[in-house]
Amino acid sequence: MEFLKDLWQFLKERKKWWLTPIIIALLLVAILIIAASTGLAPFIYTLF
Repeated sequence: MEFLKDLWQFLKERKKWWLTPIIIALLLVAILIIAASTGLAPFIYTLF
């Protein structure tokens, strides 16, 4: 949780709002990779 708080402070103080969509996209890809390596893979494949 501390990392997220520090990241938010960095984005706010330095006005780096353009990093927000990149971070969100990377988090979504990471979640998809983690879910694909578990038992959720058959359900993810049906979405695409």
